[in-house]
Amino acid sequence: MKTGYTRRECLGLVASAAVLSAARAGAAAVSVAAGRRLRGAFMILNTPFTEARAVDWDDLAREVAFVDRAGAQGVVWPQGSSGVATLTKAERFQGMGVLAEAARGKNVALVLGVQGKDTAEMLEYAARAEALAPDAVIAMPPTIAKTQDDYRAYFRALGAATSRPVILQTTGGAQGLTPSTDLIIDLAREMPNFGYVKEESEPLVERMQAEIAHRPPMKGVFGANFGASWLYQMRLGADGVITGNAMYADLMARIWEFHERGQADQLRDAYSKFLLMRNLNEQIPGADQYVMKKRGIFKTIATRANRQYTFTPDAIAEIEFRFAALEPYLMK
Repeated sequence: MKTGYTRRECLGLVASAAVLSAARAGAAAVSVAAGRRLRGAFMILNTPFTEARAVDWDDLAREVAFVDRAGAQGVVWPQGSSGVATLTKAERFQGMGVLAEAARGKNVALVLGVQGKDTAEMLEYAARAEALAPDAVIAMPPTIAKTQDDYRAYFRALGAATSRPVILQTTGGAQGLTPSTDLIIDLAREMPNFGYVKEESEPLVERMQAEIAHRPPMKGVFGANFGASWLYQMRLGADGVITGNAMYADLMARIWEFHERGQADQLRDAYSKFLLMRNLNEQIPGADQYVMKKRGIFKTIATRANRQYTFTPDAIAEIEFRFAALEPYLMK
C-alpha cells in the first residue's frame, strides 16, 4: 500500500478535485440521501490505553458497543478528544479498521477522522476511510495553511476523494486562521457531500446562527466544546453535538430525545445533571477516565500524556455523589 505522495502527485490530486467532484456528484447525492441521517448525539471516542501506554484495541471496540447500547446516534474517531495528536499513522489506520468491524451491524453511525497536516497526508487517511465505508468522514483544517483559499483547496480535494458526507470541523487548523462561514457555505453549495459542520469557533453563537440560516445548502450544524453550550444550541436549531462524552453517552442520548420530543422540563433537568459532571472534570482532572473505568468501558485510566491520575478519597466521594444524580437517565 502506498503511504506517501510526491509534491507533483499532490498538486495533481488537488488540481483534479473539481473534475472529480463533478464526476462524483451524482454518486455523492445518492450516498447522502440513502445513508443514515447525521443528526443527534455523536460521541467522539476516547482512546483507551494499557498501563504500558499502548492502545487497547479491545476497549476501543467495547466503547463502540457501549455507545450503541446507550442509544446515541454516532461515534467519531479519532479527533481531539481521542488524543489524535498522540497517535501514530499506523495506529490511526489500525483503529479505523477496528471501528469499522465494531460498528458493523449496529445502529450507531460511524464517522472516521481523516485530517492531516496538509492535503497529501489527509488524502492518505481519506483513502483508508473510504475503503472501510463509514457513514461519514470528519476533518479538521490543515495545520499547514496560510489563507482561506488553502483551506478551500484542501476540502475540495477531500470532497473529490469520497462520496460520503464530510463534516468540516472549524478548529484544529493553522494557528490564527479559522474557516469562515462564507467558505463553509460555499463548499456546501459546490459539493453535495458537504454542508455538515462541527462548529466550535468564536463568535460561536453568531457563526452557528449564520450556518443554520443557510439550510439548505447546509445540512447539519453540530455543536461541540464538550457539550457545554449544547442546550442553547439545540434551542437555536442545531442538529446535534459532536463531543468527547462517551462515558455519558446514554445521558447525552436522553437529552437529545427530550429535545426532539419537546419535553422541556426533562430536558432542562437532564442537562443540568450533565453539567454537574462536565465541570467536575475541571476540578478533578481525570474524572472522565474514572467514570470510563467505573462503568466497565475501559480497564485502566491510563493516558498517553505525561501525567498519572490519582484520586483522593474526597475526590472519589465527589465523583460518586454527582454521578448518582445521573441514575434516572442512564441505561439499566
